[in-house]
Amino acid sequence: MTEKFAWIMSPDKEWEEKKDLITTALESGIDYVLDLKDINNIKKLGNIKIISEDENADICLVGNNGEGDGTLKLDINTDLNDSIDLEIAKNLKNKGKKVVAYVEINSKKHEELARVLGKVVDYLILVGKDWTVIPLENIIADLQSEEVKLIAAVNSPEEAKLAIETLETGSDGVIFQPKTFKQIKEIAKIIEDASNEEYDLKEATITNIKPVGSGDRVCIDTTSMMSQGEGMLIGSYSKAMFLVHSESLESEYVASRPFRVNAGPVQAYIMVPGNKTKYLSELETGDEVLAVDKDGESRTVIVGRVKIEKRPLILIEAEFDGIKIKSLLQNAETIRLVNDKEEAISVSDIQIGDKIKVFIDKGARHFGMSIEETIIEK
Repeated sequence: MTEKFAWIMSPDKEWEEKKDLITTALESGIDYVLDLKDINNIKKLGNIKIISEDENADICLVGNNGEGDGTLKLDINTDLNDSIDLEIAKNLKNKGKKVVAYVEINSKKHEELARVLGKVVDYLILVGKDWTVIPLENIIADLQSEEVKLIAAVNSPEEAKLAIETLETGSDGVIFQPKTFKQIKEIAKIIEDASNEEYDLKEATITNIKPVGSGDRVCIDTTSMMSQGEGMLIGSYSKAMFLVHSESLESEYVASRPFRVNAGPVQAYIMVPGNKTKYLSELETGDEVLAVDKDGESRTVIVGRVKIEKRPLILIEAEFDGIKIKSLLQNAETIRLVNDKEEAISVSDIQIGDKIKVFIDKGARHFGMSIEETIIEK
């Protein structure tokens, strides 16, 4: 699943009111602002990316009609390949700039221009005055093999949800002009939920458990609190992983650490956003990883720090439909997996024959990305 995103277009309000709305958007995880006149003031609010006609903007905008009133329109010529906007976009791309084109879909001709621009620019904002989902469906279908990110202009949470679900894949993002704090938070939540990947967890049967000596073990401390039933997908095989539970449970030996997953040795894989994997040894402060719950629903969390220490390890082996799964974990009472009763079970209590939650990928992996190739892991 492609991660969805939201941008805002600066509201036409006095600076103090505009500032509060942009700050709320930033606090909600929306840090891209399309603005034509208050760039310097906006930059003072935080680490915000600016979309503007200015060549020094983070993303250069193509499509303003020059009136300076925020009304964005695109030039339509008889021959679309001679479009002034297309020429400007190509020149900016040749200078190494990131470019977004803004197209109001008022006719079939505009829809055709959007397709032409979509093969040149990095982002394509699509606007419909009398919006129907049909033009968006057509453009998504025509540009799905291109690198361009499609952004639908919306006015409400309902429109945002419709846009990102169109043709199953939906638009990559939405852009809206914030009117209220509630509207900002609702759209931000829709985008967050749409970006969360779901994993089809299976119940594998434990076939072997044995201590194997010491190794360098990785603890992942995140900037989020995890609840009971949540953990991370970890495994020695990139296409078969165990759901390793967070340290959100109390123990008679140590206090709970609900922000932590004691993940495994340095060579193990972890699932990260975008259906990709990383080695545990590669993780650093600021990286994104996935917290996954007992139902397979995930959310992105940020790594606060990674702690590597030499600890005794235990080998856990399981099997599902003839597929063997192996992983190494720290041999300690506080390290838990999730069983078929959706309970966290300590590695010190797991028995042969127990059923535990695992994820098995269909494809192999190369540099962390899922591919259609035969790779044997054992």
